[in-house]
Amino acid sequence: MSEIDEEIVNEPLTNREAQAKWAIDVNVNPYELPLESLDPGHPSLFEHNKFAAYFDRLREEDPVHLTPESMFGPYWSITKFKDIMHVDTSHEIFSSDINNGGIRMGGRPNTTPVEDSPFHLPMFIMADPPKHDEQRKVVTPSFTPKRLQELQNLIRERAGAILDDLPRNEEFNWVRKVSVELTGQMLATIFDVPQEDRHKLIHWSDTVENLGNPDFFETPEEGFQELWKCFEYFDSVWKERAARDVPGDDLISTLVHGESTKNMTPNEFLGNMLLLIVGGNDTTRNSISGGVLALNENPAEYEKLRQNPDLIPKMVPEIIRWQSPVAHMCRTAMQDTEVGGKLIRKHDKVVMWYISGNRDESEIAQPNSFIIDRENPRRHLSFGFGIHRCVGNRLGEMQLNVLWEEIMKRFPKIEVVGDPVYLRSSFIHGIRELPVRIPA
Repeated sequence: MSEIDEEIVNEPLTNREAQAKWAIDVNVNPYELPLESLDPGHPSLFEHNKFAAYFDRLREEDPVHLTPESMFGPYWSITKFKDIMHVDTSHEIFSSDINNGGIRMGGRPNTTPVEDSPFHLPMFIMADPPKHDEQRKVVTPSFTPKRLQELQNLIRERAGAILDDLPRNEEFNWVRKVSVELTGQMLATIFDVPQEDRHKLIHWSDTVENLGNPDFFETPEEGFQELWKCFEYFDSVWKERAARDVPGDDLISTLVHGESTKNMTPNEFLGNMLLLIVGGNDTTRNSISGGVLALNENPAEYEKLRQNPDLIPKMVPEIIRWQSPVAHMCRTAMQDTEVGGKLIRKHDKVVMWYISGNRDESEIAQPNSFIIDRENPRRHLSFGFGIHRCVGNRLGEMQLNVLWEEIMKRFPKIEVVGDPVYLRSSFIHGIRELPVRIPA
């Protein structure tokens, strides 16, 4: 793998200039392109829902594939289930640390980290042991089965209120009315901040995923300026929790008193807050939206659900597999190693495409079919594996289970009446708009 082209990576382009420079024709059949030219991480493929054929071809012909040039620099695509599992569970070989390149495409090893830079946002998902393990232990108690059981009735109450307030015989955006609303309310509860502030949390979550989108910010720097408002907000919350005589049991109080989190720098505090906001919002909300879309695209499965709502516990992990809300995670090789017969050099960027592994026909039966009563539905990659497996996965599943139970009590059908609008991101496989109608 060649050294990263410094001019390509560091050229100071605006978001719009970068989009123009790296523009691709999303309607070209990837089977007609030279194999070595395939760039499956291009955000336009996800914005236009044209990525699937790229991964189909790579799984068939080149499961460990090098893209030598892209807007993110060179990277390896890992596209098959077992190879992804190998990388994800080999943290001693493949680093997540922000100073080694982090977990997103475009990050590179940094021998001189600038801790005070507003663009340097450490978080425990972008750390290796022992720091990762120490900080993860602080937040884990907020997601224990006991704590989730305490939240279940509240989730049911809120889901019911949201659904009862929906219009009938009228088109509306399911993402904003339901998916965002439920996850936003739960975020505010977990952080113990006023419910009216949940819209700020959603806004900052959206900002993270739109830093490179010219429709939102002319430059990434503008987006980062917006994110520092998140720090200012939670810095105030932090100081209030630290001053309490009796510690609270909310997530901020947990961080305030955690041995490995109580002395975080401002950058690290902001980084971890954004991790918890995005992790608690984007993944669940896109599975909520993706489930409605999948059932409409597969009417026989929707009818199966109507005839037997007891299938919901099996349907929920199938929705999460089908949507694959986190499309990829990145690692950086810390030594020369081999994956799928290919030599990965030290410091090479490696992309685990969960969204591809979840369609691997060698590991999942009928992977391109949405089957709500699938055998072993939890056999998927959407939560990751190894030490970085999603800490809030059970909370996300519970929200989906409860929501669909309440939906089936109320509505015989939710009809998708227009095309979904997808997020311009190859990291979060997101749906921004989903026009629906609920028959009276």
